[in-house]
Amino acid sequence: MTLVQLEYIIAVDTYKSFLKASQTCFVTQPTLSMQVQKLEDFLGVQIFDRKTYPITTTEIGTQIINQAKIVLSESGKIKELISNQHQEIEGALKIGIIPTIAPYLLPEVISVMMKNYPKLKLSIWENTTSEIIKSLKNGIIDCGILATPLEDEQVIETPIYYESFVSYINKNNSLFNKDLIKTEDLLNEHIWLLNEGHCMRAQALNICGISKYKDQGLEYNSGSIDTLIKMVDLNEGLTLLPEMALMELDKKQLTKIRKFTSPEPAREISIVTHKNFIKKRMLNALKEEILKIIPAHMKINKSKNVLLPE
Repeated sequence: MTLVQLEYIIAVDTYKSFLKASQTCFVTQPTLSMQVQKLEDFLGVQIFDRKTYPITTTEIGTQIINQAKIVLSESGKIKELISNQHQEIEGALKIGIIPTIAPYLLPEVISVMMKNYPKLKLSIWENTTSEIIKSLKNGIIDCGILATPLEDEQVIETPIYYESFVSYINKNNSLFNKDLIKTEDLLNEHIWLLNEGHCMRAQALNICGISKYKDQGLEYNSGSIDTLIKMVDLNEGLTLLPEMALMELDKKQLTKIRKFTSPEPAREISIVTHKNFIKKRMLNALKEEILKIIPAHMKINKSKNVLLPE
């Protein structure tokens, strides 16, 4: 029985799929399936019922997985003790991040982290807030970078910056001629939104003052902010962008940006961990590197209307 095998069964239990679990653990499905089978053979019990869809966990399997979570948590404490003794930042840090943050934050942060901490192994993947929280609670990842507050007693939120929302408006829209816009200006506008499941979709609807988006014509729900920008460029209407996305726009696109009147709608971005998180040295290093690239005005919540992520 190995710690890796315990990680694999927790992943399968979380996602109810060998394929999804293998993708999360960054191994092939045959490799993960073989290791799970080896563990079952070693223990002499069946942990999963493979005849059901989605896969279900047996009664004894549930007990084993609960104990596996304790074992992995305790084993992590040993590694952290050694790291603290050596005064080094080393080991594995698994990070989940929502797609509306990742492209603007991670490239530079990852580059610096890998350079400054050569003994650190980073594993990162993008997912929705709900999936990241699920992985966090099941010990599959160590931390998440998310929009908060989440109001979940099982996790700890460490706010790192506050990001305003701006509007990106087609030049033929009447709002294009305004220097600043009000949130109520958006009520009857055609707004391009992210797919269901993205917390920024709910925040956009909140800004517009509506609970559910309906439109008589085309409704195109995208999973990409870049796609939303292109839809506005080529069609009518507008979309809402997080402030960090402005770094990726060219001069022509920046002319389509309109800020909101104060208090600006904004989101709080935090590093989120389980309440039993132990890799504090790694977490502090991650936080410090993020803060180095965040503009000073985004590090405080001043004259901003922070929205709930859902």
